[in-house]
Amino acid sequence: MSKKLVAFFSASGSTRKLANTLAEAAGADIYEIKPATPYTGKDLNWNDSQSRSSVEMADINSRPALAGTDAKIAAYDTIFLGFPIWWYVAPHIINSFLESYDFGGKTIVLFATSGGSGFGETLNQLKSSCAASVKWIQGKVFRSRTDKNTLSDWIKTLPLD
Repeated sequence: MSKKLVAFFSASGSTRKLANTLAEAAGADIYEIKPATPYTGKDLNWNDSQSRSSVEMADINSRPALAGTDAKIAAYDTIFLGFPIWWYVAPHIINSFLESYDFGGKTIVLFATSGGSGFGETLNQLKSSCAASVKWIQGKVFRSRTDKNTLSDWIKTLPLD
């Protein structure tokens, strides 16, 4: 049985709710990916091309600073990595997180929250931020209120071991 971690970024709380339920369903530890400067409502205004999130997402090389890099990644075999979908991909803070640790030989299962978007090019966008030896699993986009039973059933379908 592999040791599991649910690592997540949540700007508004939706992904946090899902991550907590997923950690419970998976019997996993949990770690919140936090930006050095928290996002405000104004920062998240996708209708404003000058909002912080719009500016970051317009620059593929943007790597928002992390509040900390104290996740004990080496202790885990499987990392469930969660985030909201922004502009059809993962927020660039996820790249910041992936580039801060050695994920070589690990399995990373993506999960996300979204109001209607799918993963788009997320997997391709994230792969370059990790060692080639990472086993990637695309995962699924969920609603934040997905229940524990639904998540348990989903986990059983994953090729984890």
